[in-house]
Amino acid sequence: MSLRDKILAAEDRKTVPLEIPEWDCTVGITTMSGSERDAFEAACLGDDGKMSMANIRAKLAAFTVVDDKGNRVFGDGDAELLGEKSAAPLARIFDVSSKLNRLSKDDVAELAKNSDTGLGAGSPSGSPSH
Repeated sequence: MSLRDKILAAEDRKTVPLEIPEWDCTVGITTMSGSERDAFEAACLGDDGKMSMANIRAKLAAFTVVDDKGNRVFGDGDAELLGEKSAAPLARIFDVSSKLNRLSKDDVAELAKNSDTGLGAGSPSGSPSH
């Protein structure tokens, strides 16, 4: 087998289970492919072309929550609907997914730095962002 074939045949995607008691289910959290990671980052672009932290937890959930067969549960357009769900499960999904996908604090900071809205701007609570 050539090196090319070996690399392309490698099973390098990982999925871990995550219990979501608020939703009464266990979901899979998967690693994104390179193409999916690029699409996730593109989904974080605002209309002005700048990176936006708005709804980032729901966006990452849409890209990384899978069923027991490894199929994505949500489409790219479902992030807005997911953003209406409780922040607690979305935060747990974000934490697991960001570690699994090596979405580092620096990556998130880069999103925030290039964002006009900042991390707290999507919060409906009216709480000040820190």
